[in-house]
Amino acid sequence: MDDELVLVTGGTGFVALHCIVRLLADGTRERATVRHPQRADDLRALVRLAGADPAGLEVATADLLDDAGWPAGVQGATHVLHVASPFPARQPKDEDELIVPARDGALRVLRAARDAGVRRVVLTSSFAAIGYGTHPGRRFTEEDWTDPSSRTITPYVRSKTLAERAAWDFVGREGGDLELATVNPVGIFGPAIGTDLSASLELLLALLNGKYPAVPRGTVNAVDVRDVADLHVRAMRHPDAAGERFLAVSGDAFEYRELSLLMRAELGDRARRATTRVLPDWVVRAAAPFVGEARTIAAELGRRVDASHEKATRLLGWTPLPREEAVLAAARSLVDLGLVRP
Repeated sequence: MDDELVLVTGGTGFVALHCIVRLLADGTRERATVRHPQRADDLRALVRLAGADPAGLEVATADLLDDAGWPAGVQGATHVLHVASPFPARQPKDEDELIVPARDGALRVLRAARDAGVRRVVLTSSFAAIGYGTHPGRRFTEEDWTDPSSRTITPYVRSKTLAERAAWDFVGREGGDLELATVNPVGIFGPAIGTDLSASLELLLALLNGKYPAVPRGTVNAVDVRDVADLHVRAMRHPDAAGERFLAVSGDAFEYRELSLLMRAELGDRARRATTRVLPDWVVRAAAPFVGEARTIAAELGRRVDASHEKATRLLGWTPLPREEAVLAAARSLVDLGLVRP
């Protein structure tokens, strides 16, 4: 559409970058936000690294913790992809360090979008807001919600759940004509752009570099970041997407050991450090009282979680790449970036 202008928040993030590149390939007018003005040049350099031309990309400065910048950021925008949200390498002691920017940041963006007459916001939520603290006894779908009162969930999981709940509540109560859709990805893999890695890619890099002598008996779901970007664009444009949640997942969950086996089979010597040993459950449980990461893993031991992308396929025609391709594309990009030890 000639009058379309899309704002992408958190422009230098893994998912946001792929959304930006996808929209540039479509010829869409774009604006992206960064937290600090000096990051504008970094963003353009990353877009070039991805093989796209950033000449038509506007850059605005806005922070999730501050109202300033958002009215100017959304000015003239027809759609917003609100991708920005904190994802820590380690869980903080004070969960408000995650909850406040995730929830209040989403509300800032939604409020500014409503006031500027934006048609639709697509919020990047997470499977974290769907599949924890409960289990329906079947594949998870968009009808499911994480129980934020559960004692077994992490601050990150709680932050994503509360942020998405707050977004739906805001649009329902005071959103006016503003439409909302959410995309709820599982673990996001696919090719890295630059060396600022997502949590899922950090996991692969740790495996490839032999950081772990063994892995726990746990699982991780996968989806390719390029498919996540594609789903954002479909949810932004399709008339039937308004008011809907969309799970982004490709196939069944991987066991951690399966990740190593896949990379060893396809990458050969570059993946020889990826362990295939499995930690006994009692070791993880023994470490849980002392190590935060072990406490999180212990709560999920032996729990295989599978989810369905039937809704995104049926309503939006979305078809993700195979889960193996998502993981291998990520692993190969880590090798190409020189991050894997020779």
